[in-house]
Amino acid sequence: MTDTEKYLGPLEWLVAEATRRGASAADAVMVGGRAISASVRLGRPEKIERSEEEDIGLRVFKGTRQAIVSSSDRRRNALEDLLSRALAMAANVPEDPYAGIAEPGAVTTAVPDLDLADSTEPSADELADLARRAEDAARAIAGVTNSEGGEAGFGETTVALAASNGFRGTYRRTGYSLAASVLAGTGTGMERDYEFSSAVHLADLADPETVGRAAGERAVRRLGARKAGTAKVPLVFDRRVAGSLVGHLASAVNGRDVARGTSFLKDKMGETVFPADITIVDDPLRRRGLRSRPFDGEGLAGATRAIVENGRLKSWILDLRSARQLGLVSTGNASRGVSSPPSPSATNLYLEPGAISRRDLIGGIDRGFLVTEMMGFGVNGVTGDYSRGATGFWIENGEVAYPVSEVTVAGNLKEMFLHLTAANDLVFQFATNAPTVRIDGMTVAGK
Repeated sequence: MTDTEKYLGPLEWLVAEATRRGASAADAVMVGGRAISASVRLGRPEKIERSEEEDIGLRVFKGTRQAIVSSSDRRRNALEDLLSRALAMAANVPEDPYAGIAEPGAVTTAVPDLDLADSTEPSADELADLARRAEDAARAIAGVTNSEGGEAGFGETTVALAASNGFRGTYRRTGYSLAASVLAGTGTGMERDYEFSSAVHLADLADPETVGRAAGERAVRRLGARKAGTAKVPLVFDRRVAGSLVGHLASAVNGRDVARGTSFLKDKMGETVFPADITIVDDPLRRRGLRSRPFDGEGLAGATRAIVENGRLKSWILDLRSARQLGLVSTGNASRGVSSPPSPSATNLYLEPGAISRRDLIGGIDRGFLVTEMMGFGVNGVTGDYSRGATGFWIENGEVAYPVSEVTVAGNLKEMFLHLTAANDLVFQFATNAPTVRIDGMTVAGK
C-alpha cells in the first residue's frame, strides 16, 4: 500500500464527510512514525527503546467556530466517532474571527523533492555499536575518568494533510543521531561535557570516533574551572550555543506573540535591530535540512526568507491565523500536531557568517568570557531581559586563558542584538545555527 492510499485515503474521507454533514470547512492530518535508540555506558549495553505511532487529527469549522479531535485508531467506526465528536464540539465552542483554512488558490500544488528520507534503517545492534564506538573514543582521552554513556538513534516520520480547499500532500523524513557524554577528573574537581551529531541521512552523520574524541577533549579542557568575578566585558558565544540567540529572535518575531503584543520586537518591523552586516534567514527548502518540509501545516508553500536583512527586521514568522490578526499574509510557517491547531514556527533558521575569523574575534579582547555551555532559561520575551547560567573560558589578552564555571551572564536582547559581531565559521549542525558571535558590554556575575 502506498503512502497516498494508507495516509491520504482516511483523511480525504474524513474531510469529505465533515463537509457533507454540515461543516463549512475541514482539514485532517496524520502523523505516523517509528523510532529506535540504543545506549551504552562503560562499554556495556544500557537500554534499547523502540516506539511506533500513528495518529490522526480532524479539524472542522462551522463558520468561525473550530474544533479539533484526535485519535490513534484508523478503523472506520473510530473515524465515525471522531467525526461526530468534532462536529458536535464545533457547534458549541466560542467564535474565533481569525481561524480558518487557506483559500483554494493559496495552497501549493507542487511538492519539491528535498531529499528528506534515507533508505537505511539500522538495527538495534548497529546503533549500539555506533554508541559504543563513540563512548570508547571519548573514554580513551587521557583525563577522562567516567562516562554518562553513548547513544545512537534512528527515526522515520510520515506526514499527510488533506483539506476541503483541495489540498492533498504527504512526505516522509528520516533522522539519525549520535551522542556521547563523559566526565573528567576526580572528586569535587570533576567536569562533564558532551558532543552529538544529527542528520537526515546516515551518510551525513559524524563518525563515532569524531563525536567521542570531541566529547572527551572538551571534558578534559574544563578541568580546573574557576569562578569569575563580576564584570562588564565582551562575551563570545561558541557556535554550539550561539544558535540560542537566534532562537530568542525566532520567539520575538513569532506572529502569535507579535499579535498578542508580548514580543519585545513588536514595534520594530523595518527598523534596525542588528548591525548592518547581519542577515538571518529561515529556509524550509534546504536539502536534507533538519526542519525542512515541502509544505507547511496548512498546505502552503514555504520559501527561503530573510527575517533580518542587513540589520533590519524584514519579516515576522506567520501562519494563517496570526497573519489575519496582523492584516498580513502567511509566510508558510505553520506547524501543527494532530491535537492542536496550527501555530507559526521557524524551520531551518541561521545567521549568515561574518567576515572575521573566530581567532580574530577573540584576539581583540583584553578581558572577556567565551561561553561554551548555558543553563536555565532566564529570558523575558516581553522586555528582552536576558539572564542565564553559563560555563566556558576566561579570555585574557586575546587568548583563551582558563576554564570558568558557575557564572551568570546578563543583558538585554535588544542591546545584545545591536552589538553583535559574527565570525565566519558557520556550520549547519543544528536546526537553528549561528557562527561564533561576540557581544560587547554584557555582565558576567560570578563570585
